[in-house]
Amino acid sequence: KEKDPLMEYLVAFRDRMGKARVMLTDPAQTSFFFVTLPEALPIAVITRFIGWFHDFGIPVGGVIVNMLIDKSQVNDQSPEFVKNRVAMQDRYMDDIWDKFDGMVRSTIPLYENEVRGTTSLKRMGEALFA
Repeated sequence: KEKDPLMEYLVAFRDRMGKARVMLTDPAQTSFFFVTLPEALPIAVITRFIGWFHDFGIPVGGVIVNMLIDKSQVNDQSPEFVKNRVAMQDRYMDDIWDKFDGMVRSTIPLYENEVRGTTSLKRMGEALFA
């Protein structure tokens, strides 16, 4: 009997997908963390994704909130834009705590510069694991 290369490929692909599924659904090996911003759209997106992950039996390790404005840096002289953003973030943080109670693992502040390079990555890592 002649071998069918397409059939061999499909069988091998099925086997690889089976192994991947076992690994992705094993909480001892895998856990996914979702990063969100304290804004409506990113919260809605991860809410949907977390639901899908639960439906497929993929373990969710938690939620990380990124780019949170440090309120200690905001005062009466701060621009209205900044004060409004802080108020908005406060409202969305309330939503995050309600929706993801027990799942929030860390909050990362909004830094004055983009996180690039080892120095700023180290700084962010310290905030992540504080």
